[in-house]
Amino acid sequence: MSQQSRDPGHRTHLRRGAVGVAGILFFVLSAQAPLTGIVGTLPVPLGLGNGGGAPAAYLVVGAVIAVFAVGFITMSRHVTDAGAFYTYVTRGLGGTVGVGASQTALLCYGATQAGMYGLYGVVVKGLAVQYLSVDLPWWVWAVATMALVQILGSLNIELGAKLLAFLVVAESSLLVAFAIHEFVTGSGPQGLNLTGSFAPSAFLAGAPGVALTFAIASMIGFESAAIYAEEARNPTRTVPRATYLSVVVISVFFSFVSWMVVSHHGADRVQDVARAALRDGDATSVVLAPVTDTLGPWATDTMAVLLASSLLAGILAFHNAINRYLHSLGSTGVLPARLSHTNRHGAPHVAGLTQTVLALCMVVPFAVAGADPVVTLLTWGGGVAVLSLLVLYILTSLSIVAFFRRTRLDTRPWHTLVAPSLSVLLLLGVMVMAIANFPTLISASGGTALLLELGVLLVFVGGLALGAVRGGRLGGGRRTDGRETEPAPPEVHSSL
Repeated sequence: MSQQSRDPGHRTHLRRGAVGVAGILFFVLSAQAPLTGIVGTLPVPLGLGNGGGAPAAYLVVGAVIAVFAVGFITMSRHVTDAGAFYTYVTRGLGGTVGVGASQTALLCYGATQAGMYGLYGVVVKGLAVQYLSVDLPWWVWAVATMALVQILGSLNIELGAKLLAFLVVAESSLLVAFAIHEFVTGSGPQGLNLTGSFAPSAFLAGAPGVALTFAIASMIGFESAAIYAEEARNPTRTVPRATYLSVVVISVFFSFVSWMVVSHHGADRVQDVARAALRDGDATSVVLAPVTDTLGPWATDTMAVLLASSLLAGILAFHNAINRYLHSLGSTGVLPARLSHTNRHGAPHVAGLTQTVLALCMVVPFAVAGADPVVTLLTWGGGVAVLSLLVLYILTSLSIVAFFRRTRLDTRPWHTLVAPSLSVLLLLGVMVMAIANFPTLISASGGTALLLELGVLLVFVGGLALGAVRGGRLGGGRRTDGRETEPAPPEVHSSL
C-alpha cells in the first residue's frame, strides 16, 4: 500500500529536480569537513601511524572506495530512493537485513554528527571568548546550533546546497592556497620528496593500519550522493557523476594537502613533530604552524573561524542525510508514517525535527557528565562511525551481487559481480585493520573500545529484529519463498 493511501492529505514527496551535480557534490564534500579532517585528525596518522607515508593512505582508500563505487553507482541507475544503503541492501538481501543496515546507517551518521557538535562547541566557545568576551559552556553553542540547523534543514534544498557550497569553498581555499604555495616553492627541508610519502616502503612503515583507518573516516559521507537521488535532476546521470567526482576530489585533496604538510616538516621528521604535538595536547599545531609560516599570521585566526564554518557545514550535511533516511523508513512503513511528511519546500520537516531530538539525546549525556567533548564525543563518535560505515559498505556490495544475479537488469560482469566481490574482500581487510587499531582511533582503553564495538553490533542486530517484524512490508525485498515482491517505493528503473 502506498504511503499516500495510508496517510492521505499530507505531502510525502521530496522535491524532484531540485539539485544538480554541483549541488550534490557540495553536500558530499561538506560532510567531509575538509578543514576539520586536515587540522583535527591528520596529526594522529602522522604521529601514530606511518608518519610521512600517511598521504599515500588517502590514495589507497580512494582506490578501494572507487572499486566499491562501481557496483554502488550501477545500483543507483536502477534504484532511486533517499534510503541509499537501506534501500540497496533491502533490494539485494531482503527487508530484514535492509532494516538492520538502516539502523547502522543512522548510527553511523548520527555518531559522526554528534562528534562534530562536540568539536564545534569547543571551537565556537574559544572564538566567543576571544572576540566577544563571552564565556559559555561548549554545549550551549552546540544546542543553539541544533536549532539553527533544524531551521536550515526545513528550507528549500537549493538554499542548503548554496550555503554549503559557500562554506566548503571558504574552508578549502586556505588549505589549497597553502598546498599550492608549498608545491610551487619546493616546500621544506627535503623538498617535495615524493618517495618519502608515496613509495611502498613509506606507506608500509610504522602502523599503516592507523593511517588507513583515519583515511576511511575522511571518506564518510561520499555515498550520500545517492541519498539525494529523488531530488536530483536526471538521477541516472547526476548521482553517478557526483559520486565519482566526490571520490576523486576527496582522496586527491586529502592526499595532496597532507603531502604538503609532510613536506613542510620533512618526511623524516614529521612523525616526531606530530608525536610531540599529540603528547603536549597541541595537535592542531602540526598543520596550523606550516600554514601560518607560509601564508602569514592572519591565517591562524582565519582558520579558527573557518574551522567553525567547516563543522557547521558538516553538521548540516549529516542532518540532511539522516532526514532522508528517516523519510524513507517512514515511507516504507518501518518507522511511523509521519516521518515521511514533507513541507511546502519539499523538505522532510518531521524527520528533521526527529533528527534534531536524536542529536540532542546523543550530546546531552556528555555535557551532563562533564566529559571532554573532543576526547570523548568526537573520537568515540568517529570510531563508531568508521566501523558502522565499513559494515554498510560490505553489506551493500553483497547486495549488489545478489540484486543483479536475481534481476538480470545489468549483466556486465565487472560492474555487477567482479568489482562488488573485490570490494568485499578489500573492505574486510580494512575492517580487520580498523578493529586492530580501534583503541588508537578512539584514544581510549581496550575496554571502552570493546564496548563501542559491541554497540555497533547491537544496533545492527536490533535492526535485524525490527526488520523481522516490519521488513515484510517493504517493497522489492525477497520473500521467504525467494520470489521478488511487487515493486514499491523506492523507485526501480529497468533500464539505463
